[in-house]
Amino acid sequence: MLYKDLAGVRPEILQAVERMGFTEMTEVQEKTIPVMMAGHDVIAKAPTGTGKTCAFGIPIIERIDPSRPLPQAVILAPTRELAQQIAGDLQDLTHFLPEVRTVCVYGGADMQKQASRLKKGCQIVVATPGRLMDHMRHKNIDVSAVASIVLDEADEMLNMGFYKDVRKIIDAMKARRSLCMFSATISREVMDIGWLYQRDAEEIIVQPVEASQPKITQYTLCTTGRSKLADVAQIIISGGYKRVMVFCNTKFTTATLTNQLARLHFVTDCLHGDLSQGERNKIMAAFREGRIAVLVATDVAARGIDVEDVDAVINYEVPSSNEYYTHRIGRTGRAKKEGVSYLLYDASEKKRVDELLRLTRNTDLCTPVHFDFNHEHIVVEKKQDSADRFQIKCYF
Repeated sequence: MLYKDLAGVRPEILQAVERMGFTEMTEVQEKTIPVMMAGHDVIAKAPTGTGKTCAFGIPIIERIDPSRPLPQAVILAPTRELAQQIAGDLQDLTHFLPEVRTVCVYGGADMQKQASRLKKGCQIVVATPGRLMDHMRHKNIDVSAVASIVLDEADEMLNMGFYKDVRKIIDAMKARRSLCMFSATISREVMDIGWLYQRDAEEIIVQPVEASQPKITQYTLCTTGRSKLADVAQIIISGGYKRVMVFCNTKFTTATLTNQLARLHFVTDCLHGDLSQGERNKIMAAFREGRIAVLVATDVAARGIDVEDVDAVINYEVPSSNEYYTHRIGRTGRAKKEGVSYLLYDASEKKRVDELLRLTRNTDLCTPVHFDFNHEHIVVEKKQDSADRFQIKCYF
């Protein structure tokens, strides 16, 4: 379906969508926009990189009253980077509606400056839960007139410990008419919020079909602690990858690996929670512009990063949760381009890797590989099909 065929949407919004270079809606947008426009609650499960921001952004902007300069909609995001990205997209969508103002508030930035922007008046607030709670406690914002609230990446937000904050924020919205949640996975906490606050929510499930699924070739590589760094370096070199994201589980490993890669003359930097917001912004700008070739990051720091043309994702460590794996590999293969992901593990982690791939439904999509004798090229191993496994079981 084409955007121009959307009924009941202001021409200024459609003009802005055209300016952003979009003509055809993705599946999540086509399914979600009419439902939200009708005022219904939504719980949407959709893969990363499928256009969820426009899916909730267009209905929210359409229902805004520009003559009332007070918060009418709140979008909550788990991380600063995702909040900034959403706010930027909403500002693009309201390019021809200058009277509709969006303010973004998040931790790690000057709270007084954020308070000043809030007090100048705005209709849409994009926030991380913790910082929004801070502003509510300081009376910098009144959310009692907010009619719509959206939880983006709801699973991650609630799993990060924001469950109580999210409930307090929703409870303070006395005029709330709709609550919509978007997530790559539907966790128990997400279902709890839905049961407590949503009314006859429309459930939208977007399967990873060809039009929206990132085209990602997935590989697993059994390695050892001694050869892990060499494996990562050779993967990047042999693949000829120009823009790579490497994921680690801890800040310490992230910083250590970055230093090791730098000593091997890779142009690299790292992204983790101890960095200031200014430092994070500089690193992300350099990565987007191609001045950094290898970005090493923790899961939380990288949540919500939207960078096109990421050639490959390397899981330096097996992710601590199944959801993290889905979000990690979703960083590549965007905008209908092909990407590659590698999952490195040692022999003791084989059972965990098998479980992770099974629970994320990636078992049949993931192929084991190893390096050749000279450690120069990746060799793809032949996968054992189900018939072979059955025969082996029966024989023994």
